[in-house]
Amino acid sequence: MKDVVSSCPIEETMRVLSGRWPTLLLYYLKDGTKRFSDLQRDNPTLSHRMLALELRKLEKAGIVRRTAYSGYPLRVDYDLTASGHALVPLIDALGDWWEESAGARAAPVEAKIRTPLIKAA
Repeated sequence: MKDVVSSCPIEETMRVLSGRWPTLLLYYLKDGTKRFSDLQRDNPTLSHRMLALELRKLEKAGIVRRTAYSGYPLRVDYDLTASGHALVPLIDALGDWWEESAGARAAPVEAKIRTPLIKAA
């Protein structure tokens, strides 16, 4: 992880939650405990390695709890800690903001279909 430049709490928060995946993982874990394979299914474009790295980062920050059960096959569950649950209203507020501001945003420009110029006979 990158070094912290200042002692600003926002910088530290963004260091943990920035990127494409951490907030999505929290969103999927807000409904309860999930297994590693469930999180992979929820995020099909997320590689196995990247999922493991992001979960470790969130676990190290005290946001996600990892519980491993002995036996074969090894079973590992992930859920939010109290600190992680405190982030859920913030994530929900971001989603609400996005939906409320949808009218203010310009609609995405669709790819223009180019038609060849054909002279009429």
